[in-house]
Amino acid sequence: MSTLSYLAQEAAEQKFKGLGAVGYGLAAIGPGIGVGIVVGKAIEGIARQPELQGTIRTNMFLGIAFTEALALIGLVAGFIF
Repeated sequence: MSTLSYLAQEAAEQKFKGLGAVGYGLAAIGPGIGVGIVVGKAIEGIARQPELQGTIRTNMFLGIAFTEALALIGLVAGFIF
């Protein structure tokens, strides 16, 4: 009987093996949208006030870095869970 339960456990583990990739794909949607919004608003701000281009660009890169950190957390969470 123990052999049968072992085989059932192995089948269950193999069934959900590829779901980490699906989870990361779903986790990458949010940061992708976030980066698009950050860059779009930065371009809009530079178009309105070109003299603040350096400051806006610096803030844009900081926003992109923080947003991409969420994507990396999603990648790591896919490996952990």
